[in-house]
Amino acid sequence: MTDTSERSDDTDEIPRNFDALRQALIERKRKLPKRLAQVAAFTMANPDEIAFGTAASIAQRAAVQPSTLVRFAQALGYQGFSELQSIFRERLRDRVPTYEERLRAVRDHSDAALKVGILFEGFANAAEHSIRHLRNSLRPETLDDAVSLLAPAETVYLIGQRRSFPVTAYLNYVLGKLGVKNVLIGSATGNDPETLAFATPRDAAIAVSFTPYASATVSFAQRIADGGTPLVVITDSPFSPLLPPATAWFEVVEEDFEGFRPMAATLALSMALAVGIAERRRAS
Repeated sequence: MTDTSERSDDTDEIPRNFDALRQALIERKRKLPKRLAQVAAFTMANPDEIAFGTAASIAQRAAVQPSTLVRFAQALGYQGFSELQSIFRERLRDRVPTYEERLRAVRDHSDAALKVGILFEGFANAAEHSIRHLRNSLRPETLDDAVSLLAPAETVYLIGQRRSFPVTAYLNYVLGKLGVKNVLIGSATGNDPETLAFATPRDAAIAVSFTPYASATVSFAQRIADGGTPLVVITDSPFSPLLPPATAWFEVVEEDFEGFRPMAATLALSMALAVGIAERRRAS
């Protein structure tokens, strides 16, 4: 007999679309048992995998047993994992055919120039989708709160590694041009921990990291927050390890094309933060 002890009794609260599911997971994340929280984090970071994968393949990638997927679904009120999976498939219904046609075109055409053109269209569409999603989900008060934390800072520390480093490098350039004192963390000499030790509660920091999350960024963010420095985080999931120490945070989900993610939405948000900081400082 299937154990339904963790299943929600109130069917009215069962999430019936992806946005409702995401909100339910955010609200329940601290109450979920360790393994179910692990599945929740994986589903939010890999929604396409949940939509298209089998229970066995998903369980393997999430490093859990298939039965844990069933328990996770039932904890949210669903009959089983396939009912939960339908929510993820519904999310992709409108955009999957276009994506598949684009990939098929890349494979079928032998003209190299045409292939490159199709690739550009794919990346441009991914960038547009990412920006549109952020525009629709970003609350103006969240942006204002972050600027309010960052603008008074004596120094803004910029933390980002791997594919997030271009974002912090860009912030370093723009903030410098705008006259905002900042420090880019990412020294070739490896003395970033010593540099971060100078941060105080009079400063502020921006940390940027996306799945699978750079371990150095997570460590540095925790270190700087432990010292009382306000921390603004840009990440891709409410289950990101950067969130426990964050004072304010933004969720940015970059659409991918052939496994590559343009950073268009993240860079647009970064520019808004940088100019917002400078304008707030001039107004004060």
